[in-house]
Amino acid sequence: MVLIDLRDILSFPPGDNATDTVINGIHFNLTTLDYWNYTYYPLNSTLSNGSWCFLVDSPYTPVGLLPNGTFLNSTWCYLATQPIGNRARAGIGFAVAFALSLVFVLVNLRKHGELHLPAEKRFYPIGRRWQWYWSIFVCATALIGLFTGIDVDRYRVVELPIVLNVFFWFLMQMGSMALVWEGVRHWGSWMERQFIDPNPFVLQQNDKRGMFEFWLPLFFYLWLWLNFFLIVPRNWGAIELQRSPDQTVQNALPAATDGRFKAATFCLLICWCTIIVSLWHSIRHYEPRNRGLFNRVIGFLGYMPFRFTLMVPLALAIVAYQGLCAWEFGLSPLNAKTNLLAMYLGGYAPTLLIIIIQVIAGFMRPNEDRELARQRRERGDAIDQELGLVRKPAWWRRVNGDIPSESIRDRIMRNVREVGGGRPTAREIERLAEIRAAEAESEANRNNTIEMNEIRRTTSVRSSVVGAPAPPPYTPYGGKSDQRRSERTVQMAASLLFPGANSEAPPPTERGRGLDATNDSTRRPGTSERSSSTGSGVSTSGPPQQIRSMLDI
Repeated sequence: MVLIDLRDILSFPPGDNATDTVINGIHFNLTTLDYWNYTYYPLNSTLSNGSWCFLVDSPYTPVGLLPNGTFLNSTWCYLATQPIGNRARAGIGFAVAFALSLVFVLVNLRKHGELHLPAEKRFYPIGRRWQWYWSIFVCATALIGLFTGIDVDRYRVVELPIVLNVFFWFLMQMGSMALVWEGVRHWGSWMERQFIDPNPFVLQQNDKRGMFEFWLPLFFYLWLWLNFFLIVPRNWGAIELQRSPDQTVQNALPAATDGRFKAATFCLLICWCTIIVSLWHSIRHYEPRNRGLFNRVIGFLGYMPFRFTLMVPLALAIVAYQGLCAWEFGLSPLNAKTNLLAMYLGGYAPTLLIIIIQVIAGFMRPNEDRELARQRRERGDAIDQELGLVRKPAWWRRVNGDIPSESIRDRIMRNVREVGGGRPTAREIERLAEIRAAEAESEANRNNTIEMNEIRRTTSVRSSVVGAPAPPPYTPYGGKSDQRRSERTVQMAASLLFPGANSEAPPPTERGRGLDATNDSTRRPGTSERSSSTGSGVSTSGPPQQIRSMLDI
C-alpha cells in the first residue's frame, strides 16, 4: 500500500526557480519552508507546520522569511480577523433578548422571594426561589455562549470559540430543564401549603405521599447530572478540527455524534418524564379527583396551570433537538457551518420562550405569603359570619376614644415631664409621692361617713403613750452621694416606724453580787434548762477554759 503525503497534494505555487515560491506576490524560500515542514493550504490561505500557523492572504501576508523559519510581519491564524457573519448576527439578537429577560427575572426574584409571613420549617423560603435562580443561570449561560459564538465566524481557522459556544449551550439546555422542573415542583409545594394551611395535621410528612415527594427531586437531579457528566467531561479538541472538509469528516463528525451524546439525550428524556410524573402527583393529591380515564385526562389538563401547558412541550422540544444533534451533525451547533435556522429555532428559541413565559407568569401571580394571608382573612371572615360576629372597622376605636389621641412620642414626653430627669429625679419622685398621699388622704376624709370621731392608726406602740416625742420633720438630702441619700431615706423610714427607737434607754439598776452571787451555784439549772444567772458574762471576760481531755467536755 502506497502512503500519500498531504504535502505532495497541496504543493506550493511555482516561483522563479525550483527553490522559490510566490504567495500573494511575496517570494519565499521553498527550501526553508520544506526544512521547517510548512504546508500551504489554499482553501483558507494559511501556512502551517502543525505547531505554527500564519495567514498568507492580503493584507496579512508576511513580508519575508528568515533562514531559521521566522516570518516577518506575520499574523497568527487563531485571531478574530474576519467580519461577523449570519451566525454572529442572529446570536447578538438572541443575546439582547436574554439580557432583557434577565432584568425581569431579577425583578420577579425580589417579588416572589420576599417573606411576609414567618418562615416555616416545612416550606423553606429557598424552595420558591430555585426556579428564579435557574432562570438567572439559563440567561447567564445563554449570554456567554452567544457572545462567544460571534468569534466562530470571525476566526479563519476554527478553534476555541466554537467549543465555548457549544459548551455553554449544553449548560443552557440543562438549566432549562431544571427551570421547568423547579417550576412544576414548587407549584406542587404551593398547592400542599394551601391544602394544609387550614389544618396542618391533615397530611403527614412521613407518609407514602411525603416520601414520594422527598425522593422525586433526587431522582430528577440524578439523571440531570448524568446528562452533565456524559457531555461536559470530554476532549473537546476534536470539535475544533473543522479546518478542512476532510478533517471535519475524519475528526469532528465522529466526536460530535458519539455514543455519549446519544446516551445523554435519553437521560434528558427521563428528566422530562419525571416532570410529567410530578405534575400528575400534585394534581392527584391536591385537586379534586375525576372518575373515568377520559375525565381524568381532561381534569389533568384543566387543573394544570396555563404556563405549564406551554413550558412542558417546549421542554420536550429541547430534548428532541438535543437528540437530533446527536444523530445529525449537519444540524448541530457543534458544526461550524451548521444550518442556522435549525440551530436557533431548535436550540435557543424554546429556552427563550420558557424564560419569557416564566417572567410573564411571575408578574401575573401575587407573592405567595400575601396570597396566603388573604386566604386566611377570607376564612376568618367566613367563620365570623357563621358565628354572627361583626368586626368593627379600624376607625371605630379611634372615634369612640378607645385609642388615645396622642401619639407614642407625646405619651413618652408626658411621662418624662411627670418624673423629671437628671440628678434631682429622686426629689421629684418624693414630691409626687407626697402629693398623691395627700390627695388620697383628702379623698378618704371626703368619703368618710362614720358618725364618730376619726380613728387614726398610730405609727408605733410608743406613739400611743402620752407625752411621747413627735417624730422629727423630714428634711430631704441635698447632696450628690447616692449612698448617703439611701442611708438618709432608711433612717427616715425607721424614725417613722419606730419614733422612740433612738431615745436613750434608762440606766440599769445597780445589782449587787452578794446573795445572788453566792447562790449562783445553787441556782444553776440542769443541762436541759436555761440559766437565769446574770453572771454568765464572766465567761467572756475571763481566761478561756483549758480542756485537758475528752472527759472534761
